[in-house]
Amino acid sequence: MQKANVKWVGAFLLALAGLPALAAGGFDLVDTQGAHHRLADAHGRWVVLNFWATWCVPCIAEIPEIVEFHHRHPQVLVIGVATDGEDAAKVKRFAAKLHHDYPLVLSDDAVERQVGSPRALPTTRIYAPDGKVVYDKPGRVDLKLLEEKTGSASIAQRALSAFRTRAG
Repeated sequence: MQKANVKWVGAFLLALAGLPALAAGGFDLVDTQGAHHRLADAHGRWVVLNFWATWCVPCIAEIPEIVEFHHRHPQVLVIGVATDGEDAAKVKRFAAKLHHDYPLVLSDDAVERQVGSPRALPTTRIYAPDGKVVYDKPGRVDLKLLEEKTGSASIAQRALSAFRTRAG
């Protein structure tokens, strides 16, 4: 089977399974500043997508941790996806109050066709440098979890975490 046919069949099967149609080929999201963020362009880098809403209390609580992660690990592409993007000005003001300074995407039908719609909020999806999803779960995340899942924790932090795990 030719490569083009394999990609088409893969996208078709993903669509049948209820997964985002472009999951096999990645995504191309446009943030509130007009910049494109393509999974293909991030090849070789970790990518963190965080789905949130202005009315979601756990979402609001985790954003400062994600901001801290973003500042400590600029090599990781972090993108916030606001699921209540109907009022763009309101979402941007709200994000600014939370110091949400990483790319912000306002979800709509086009975004959902590419990355799907989360089952619950907040939800965080992490893509490995090869583009494969390695983490996709609802619930709050924190700096430690993001560093562990992306391999961004320092050697000293990983050693201490391993010691604590073994020590009980």
